[in-house]
Amino acid sequence: MIDQTAPDTENLDTVLGPGAHGVDVIRAALPTLPPSPGVYRMLNAKGDALYVGKARNLKARVANYAHFAALSHRLQRMVSETRKLEVILTHTEVDALLLESNLIKHLEPRYNIVLRDDKSFPYIHLTGDSDFPLLTKHRGSHDGAGDYFGPFASAGSVNRTLIALQRAFLLRSCSDSIFASRTRPCLLYQIKRCSAPCVGRIDKAGYGELVDAARNFLAGRSADVQQRFAAEMQALSDAQKYEAAAAVRDRIRALTQIQGHQEINIRELGDADVIAAYQAGGQTCIQVFFFRGGQNWGNRPYYPGHARDLGIAEILGAFLGQFYADKIPPRLVLLNEAPADQELLAEALAARAGTRVELQVPQRGDKLQLVNHALVNAREALGRRLAESSAQLKLLEGVAQTFGLEAAPKRIEVYDNSHIHGSNAVGAMIVAGPEGFVKNAYRKFNIRDLTNAGDDYAMMREVLTRRFSRALREDPARESGTWPDLLLIDGGAGQVAAANSVLADLGIGDLAVIGIAKGPDRDAGRERFFRAGHEPMGLEPRDPVLYFLQRLRDEAHRFAIGSHRVRRSKAISVSPLDEIAGIGARRKKALLLHFGSARSVARAGLVDLERVEGISKQVAKKIYDHFHSGG
Repeated sequence: MIDQTAPDTENLDTVLGPGAHGVDVIRAALPTLPPSPGVYRMLNAKGDALYVGKARNLKARVANYAHFAALSHRLQRMVSETRKLEVILTHTEVDALLLESNLIKHLEPRYNIVLRDDKSFPYIHLTGDSDFPLLTKHRGSHDGAGDYFGPFASAGSVNRTLIALQRAFLLRSCSDSIFASRTRPCLLYQIKRCSAPCVGRIDKAGYGELVDAARNFLAGRSADVQQRFAAEMQALSDAQKYEAAAAVRDRIRALTQIQGHQEINIRELGDADVIAAYQAGGQTCIQVFFFRGGQNWGNRPYYPGHARDLGIAEILGAFLGQFYADKIPPRLVLLNEAPADQELLAEALAARAGTRVELQVPQRGDKLQLVNHALVNAREALGRRLAESSAQLKLLEGVAQTFGLEAAPKRIEVYDNSHIHGSNAVGAMIVAGPEGFVKNAYRKFNIRDLTNAGDDYAMMREVLTRRFSRALREDPARESGTWPDLLLIDGGAGQVAAANSVLADLGIGDLAVIGIAKGPDRDAGRERFFRAGHEPMGLEPRDPVLYFLQRLRDEAHRFAIGSHRVRRSKAISVSPLDEIAGIGARRKKALLLHFGSARSVARAGLVDLERVEGISKQVAKKIYDHFHSGG
């Protein structure tokens, strides 16, 4: 849930009848709007957000939309669809910008520049609630005690850094429960990636020195740490303790390995994000490089959705507001072009960070080199994406030509089922289109009717009935872009017939349905394709369309199996003890530790149950009766 209010904000709604035009809605709202800062939302007839905007002067800004003829074609379409205007007043324009960014990120309005980013960034967490702190990878909120270092651009970059840090500082990576229960050193101690504090191979003071060194290194004081290690190695060597000196040398090499992955590194940079945007073919790639403590902690490309005619300055401005809506910005952000509303953005980011944030477009020197490096990466990434998109479009056109469809499908939904002898049955739907797999549109369907479980035809009927009954309720006019052009079913003529019967029952007669079944001996490459009213057909083994459809089928199969395994593991993890009222996590743990398994608890006598720590005679009687009543 995002915070949609600023201090002392006020909501103002204006709505006319369903037949009113957008211009009428806007003109009706104007007399009620004040000349003060705020955020406005344009909604369509269904209440979906079309556009979210901010303004220093709401009345003047919204009035621009009343001059319909002067608007661009894109804005004319937006105003034409508008049926309601909602306004939130804010104290300042900075408050309005922060609120606007949050709302766009949350609502993803059709006519805004939208950053679709469903990935959280990994951090390194050095815990602070133990005598022997843990060094581990962390995603999510920073509520725990200790220090967080990041963000890292990917799991790969943080994992490489963690392994090198373990070699350099020998800090533990095991959980608190494993740490407390160990009686001898683990393998990480043997391979010199841990100092084994769990069994007293290092005392609290010595471990604390390692923790301080790791904290200094991650905070950017790496030169001091390396100098200290070098002095320690020299002292050990002078004392002819060559084996210990070699161990310190290996730790220095581990630190060097972290820095060796940097590619570009500026020690004086401190904490900064380097952001560069490149445009081509009506699309934009924005590369973000993360520098913390002068070290490069990786990069990630972004492809914000936007109208084709928007420039880099406007796109960068919207991107920065949304990108930092849920992240603390560093003190310095280097850019290849000044964003729209640069001063206002800097002020808003400073409010997020609690300190001054500088948005800088370098003109010369090492910082310019960093920005140019990010720009080259953005250009190459966008080139690859456009090439892949072009190839994908050709494949979709090939599907249309192969199966006689009216046009290349923009959305293909692929369905598969997974179960073991009917247990934990799951139906799965994956989605693909011109941009490749649309993973945030994937859906799983736990089979509700247990009489269907194990019957592939019945399971398919249930899944498709639920999928398209909901589509008919929520989007009967097919305006949301979530209706498919083609259904690809994993199966043969029977599955296709089941799918077509569901669509016919629901009154849907214009969706193409194709079944894909493996050929003789289930050989990949000899698939047969089934359509109602057509003879089964195959494709040449080297046909790109065949390979494309195989990929879709395999992705659906992977997703279905994964969903089934998750459901099965949850079922396995359910304990009979969970069914007993009054048996919480602590008592359940005590019982399992004492008896070893829930089955042994069920077989235990009353006296045996009473011997368990934390189990009173009354609770023991309740447990005993639960397993023996009616026996």
